[in-house]
Amino acid sequence: MPVSLPVRSRRPLVIPLLGAGLLLSGCAVWPAQDTGPAGAVKGRITLGFVNGGTTEFHTCLQESVERTAGRNGAHLLTANSRQDGATEVANIENMIARKVDALIVQTVDVDALKGDIAAARTADVPIFLTSVAPADTSALLGAVVVDLKEVGRLDAEWIERDAAGGEVEVGVIAGAPGAASDVLTGAFTRGLPDNARVVASRPGMYDPAKARTAAAAMIKARPDLDYAFVANEEMAFAARKAFDAAGGEDVKIVTVNGTDEALAALKRGSLAATVSNSAADTGELAVRNAVSLLRKDGRAERIEKTPVRLVTKENADTAPLYCPSRD
Repeated sequence: MPVSLPVRSRRPLVIPLLGAGLLLSGCAVWPAQDTGPAGAVKGRITLGFVNGGTTEFHTCLQESVERTAGRNGAHLLTANSRQDGATEVANIENMIARKVDALIVQTVDVDALKGDIAAARTADVPIFLTSVAPADTSALLGAVVVDLKEVGRLDAEWIERDAAGGEVEVGVIAGAPGAASDVLTGAFTRGLPDNARVVASRPGMYDPAKARTAAAAMIKARPDLDYAFVANEEMAFAARKAFDAAGGEDVKIVTVNGTDEALAALKRGSLAATVSNSAADTGELAVRNAVSLLRKDGRAERIEKTPVRLVTKENADTAPLYCPSRD
């Protein structure tokens, strides 16, 4: 449930970003559809949205996609892959069969998506990705990406500052192997200073129960653990309970997302830091840009970034809105 917080500036920061410094490269445009002299889609647009899971991020992303589609006069079909690659394939095939104008996909595994992109191109159904995208984006309509390398780096830099040169032990509770989690945790571990040593790493599969089990095993094996990096806040709350139950109250947790619950936890001190990457921003940018690229109106970049920001107790009151239903 949302936590009531003091009034603060938390409107979505949906600001068009320039092409310089993008996470991913690629500038080829999807082949023009035969819908008019200019190749632009005419009339009402039908979008398909294939979501990758049911975490709070996925739920808030879907709310944002649905709301923005409605505001832009687009018809929206939705499906959820529930962190299963085979289900994602079936969902995408179903959307293609329903002749959507474009597919917005929060993928389970960006590498496994290659075959789906090829199938969609054959059917003249362009794909627009959210959160992550392959290195070569030329086969995509576009993408709104979260710079996961930057997210991991920001959490690692906070630990570097907090440790102040002291020798510290760090644990990692990742998400599901593949796609976003590997990029995120890899960037975090590479960003740590030499005095911070990763002594344990376990997958939490974006499941609070599994994260709690992973954390309990971690603190039992490493009772002197100083910090834990947890790949999302839902897992971080579960890890906090496990650490506290085993006498690990002093373990400082850094995490990802920037939900209302996490901001309240930062103020209480149960979380040390998080990196805000608003699901509201990602969903709104995805729909707006997909529609603009289909219309070929020149208003959208093909590849944009969701703004990210390190949030601690000191600046929690000015963190951006995470979930559109809490506006």
